[in-house]
Order: sequence, then C-alpha cells, then structure tokens
Amino acid sequence: MNEVLDKQSQLEAVGPAFLKEKMLEMRAKTRATIHAVAAKCKPGMVEEDAVAMAKEILAEGDMVRGWHDVYVRFGPNTLKTFGAASDPGVVLKENDIFFLDIGPVWGEFEGDGGETFTVGTAPEMAKCGEDAKKLFHIVRKKWESTGMSGRELYEFAIEEAKKMGWELNMDLSGHRLSDFPHAAIYDGPMAEVDFKPSPLLWVLEIHIRHPTAGYGAFFEDMLLDDSYFA
Repeated sequence: MNEVLDKQSQLEAVGPAFLKEKMLEMRAKTRATIHAVAAKCKPGMVEEDAVAMAKEILAEGDMVRGWHDVYVRFGPNTLKTFGAASDPGVVLKENDIFFLDIGPVWGEFEGDGGETFTVGTAPEMAKCGEDAKKLFHIVRKKWESTGMSGRELYEFAIEEAKKMGWELNMDLSGHRLSDFPHAAIYDGPMAEVDFKPSPLLWVLEIHIRHPTAGYGAFFEDMLLDDSYFA
C-alpha cells in the first residue's frame, strides 16, 4: 500500500503555479471554445479549414499555445486516434458527425476537452455522440463512488462500451493535467495507474467507434464530482 501511495504522490505532483481556481477557469474557457468552434462548423466545410478556424478562435482567447495540436475530425476521420493525421480533404456532409479535441494553454495553465457534434439528420451518429458522453459519465460516477484505480476504470469502460454496442479505443485512455507542462510530471495514460485518480488532476477520455460503420465519437473532461456537471 505504501508503494501505491508513494507512486500516487509522485504522479500527482503539481508545479509552483498550480491553482485550483485557475485550472477550473481554464476548463471553462476550453469548453466554451469547443462550442464556439462547433457552432461554426457547417456542411460543405473542409476539415483543414475548420482546424484553421479553431486556431483563430483560440488565438482570440489568448490561447495561442497548445500542449497538444488542435483536432477537428470530420466524418470518417472520427475513427482516428490521438496524434494520427487526418485523411486530407474530408468535407463535412449534410448529415454527418464531427468532434473536437483541444488542449490549449492559457498563461501557465493547461486545458483539455473534447466533444462530439452532428449536423443535419443523422440519428445513429447522434446516438454515438450521446453515448460517448453518457459513457464518460458512467465511468466518472464509478470513479466518484468507488476506490477504483485508473486501470480498473478503463477495464470497466471497455465492458460498458461493449454493452452499448461500441468499441472503446484504448489509445485514448486518460492522462494528467496541471500547470504547464504536465508531461514533466507524468505523460503516460491514466489507464496504467494503480490508484484512484484525484479530482482536478486527471482527464477521462472516451473514444468509441462503431464496430462496422465508418465513424466514432469522443468526449473528454476533467475527473470532477457531480456538482461540476449540473
């Protein structure tokens, strides 16, 4: 037990600039930016143009630096894992799905957030997006109500995704967040930690894929209790 606690103390260290209030403020700015970008994504837009537009909106909010790249994934590119290049020239269709994943830095504080959206009439795609968010909260509530480790939470998430008819992409399986840069403390996945992650310091990522159709959905946010999701 002492070894686990020592490891947790090591991996959950924060830098000298860390402030809970600033991390929460950065979370709010991140999520507001996601929705501002999504509102401007329209059918006929090319994915590369959406990425450029997202970067402009981030810059307007003084979030000119990111700890990871800006991802706007249209249609079949929603199957792509983190870091993988999108297939070029993908256009958002009249009835389609897309998601955003941004990791901006504001001052010395990191944000990270992702969410899925649909355009037109795409009920199965809309369900995929809704289920990514639903699964996020199922796993988050399990975290809140139990002593499950990061590893156990993602084992649970895999099974819950299967029950819902989706495949969970374990290449996106949570990570630290802190005052910049969290990678100086720990840049591995949450799915590999053998302790219960503490609130505010970890991001829960859910990326699900349709087992046969060419689309997926993504949702991520900080691990926080119910009061932050009212």
